[in-house]
Amino acid sequence: MPEILQYVLIGLAVAALLGVVLEEITHINKAKVTLFFGTFAWMLLFIFSPEGAERDLVLESLNENIAEIAGLWIFLVAAMTFVAYLNKKGLIENLIYLVLPKQISERQLLFLTATFCFVFSSLADNITATLVSITLIMSLKLSAEKTIKYAALVVFAVNSGGVALITGDVTTLMIFLAGKVQILQLLLLALPAFLAVMLLAAMLSLGMNGQVVVESHRTDVRRVDIAIALIFLGTILCTIAGNFFFQIPPVLTFLTGLSIMFLVARFFSDDIETDPILEYVRQVEFETLLFFLGILLLVGMLKEINVLDGLVQIYDQVPAVVANYLMGILSAAIDNVPLTAALLKSGLEMGIAEWMVLTYAVGVGGSLLVIGSAAGIVAMSKVPGLTFGSYLKYSLYLFIAFNLGFAGVYLTGLVVAGSLG
Repeated sequence: MPEILQYVLIGLAVAALLGVVLEEITHINKAKVTLFFGTFAWMLLFIFSPEGAERDLVLESLNENIAEIAGLWIFLVAAMTFVAYLNKKGLIENLIYLVLPKQISERQLLFLTATFCFVFSSLADNITATLVSITLIMSLKLSAEKTIKYAALVVFAVNSGGVALITGDVTTLMIFLAGKVQILQLLLLALPAFLAVMLLAAMLSLGMNGQVVVESHRTDVRRVDIAIALIFLGTILCTIAGNFFFQIPPVLTFLTGLSIMFLVARFFSDDIETDPILEYVRQVEFETLLFFLGILLLVGMLKEINVLDGLVQIYDQVPAVVANYLMGILSAAIDNVPLTAALLKSGLEMGIAEWMVLTYAVGVGGSLLVIGSAAGIVAMSKVPGLTFGSYLKYSLYLFIAFNLGFAGVYLTGLVVAGSLG
């Protein structure tokens, strides 16, 4: 491989990263940017690799990369289809208004919002959880300043809730699929992560003493919708139990649950031409999936040319827990998906406590800046006045909450490591 090609490929990866960071300025969707650079980089690898053993190695690496991406994709499509159906049928919205009273204090609303975002984002993807939560906040017609405060809480709570279940955050799923943590070990992250969210809600509630009137917008729920909601929850529980007792891959369990969803819809005669159940697959956030595809292709390319070795050197200079903390801070500026993929591809070796704390750090660290996570970007696009600067006003509160969660997760990880030892 020509030496100049390595610099060209690194340049393509940097260009893709800049495309993600500057999406709001260039107005070019990050999925399109990363997919182009990811595929183009591999094309160059094939073109400039000598025919024979070296090109065969490139093909082997690409096939391995594609297989990993396919597993991630299929799992996310299955999970997102469930959520797309329940959201379209109004079941999620009904559940929110069932819990909310007609009148509630602003302080109580903060804690209820935090709890809902945390729980819901464990089950759904971060983008859906943020959209639903922000839509609720906007419907309450609060002042601009208070709406921004609630939005900051939503971003942190959504990202925190996602770290404890593989259905909630892509980076958590990636670390799990790499065999670094077990499902039950991930569930232990929920308590310290939730405490951090409650601390942030408490800090944001200072000085808030107004009342909020909630106007209900409930819709009719059919038996088939309730049945599919129960299938979704059952699929999550079976995923946890099946993996723990029988090592069944989560993607297989979720595909089974999805097939049951389709059959149940047909049993209720709901799978009709005017509303075919398979149409809900089309409502999955395929832009997000294409972004992951492009990013993971780029990271696989960087591994192929041995660039990721430099990332691991940080772990040689400082203790792993410190390096993980720095990765969490770094994820506020760099998307956590490529960052996590790079660490996993680099062959990094750590103990269970360190992998647990890395899961939390890269999952929640993006909340420190509004541009650091998909939840932040979605919130910024939906809430008038929510900008980089207005979000930064709450950076101290966010930083304190992140540190509490990080410390709690690390102590939990040490207890788990001790019990295993």
